[in-house]
Amino acid sequence: MRPGGVQRPFAKITTMTITHAVVRIDHKSATVVHFDAEHVKAQTIKTQAHYTRQHGSSVRTEHEYFGHVADALAGVPEILVVGPSMAHAEFKRYCDKHRLEIGRHIVGSETIDHPTDPQLIALARKYFLRHDQLAGTSPLPT
Repeated sequence: MRPGGVQRPFAKITTMTITHAVVRIDHKSATVVHFDAEHVKAQTIKTQAHYTRQHGSSVRTEHEYFGHVADALAGVPEILVVGPSMAHAEFKRYCDKHRLEIGRHIVGSETIDHPTDPQLIALARKYFLRHDQLAGTSPLPT
């Protein structure tokens, strides 16, 4: 187990019910973290940049990359997408257009730089606590 409770490499989650995921994405790699109240599992997905002279090859490569990230999120009811610049917004647009089953589960998107794994998990836990409280699915702190 790595510092902050993040396990690598990612293994198929079968013994826990995942309720949340956070994706830190840029144009080179994505960190997908599945978590619940007690467990954290993480996976890193890297883009396979292989540019050719053929028109649109970079677009196809980006779509393949976004597709792999979306595959890692299958079945998660609530997803937070974060990242620097426009990458997180581009991933959300991709999901809304090409992967509707993932896009409808994205509940938030935020611009942040490159947090450490523990910082990413803390940000996601704080975000989802507030999100669940606003949605009325989590008790308010007393």
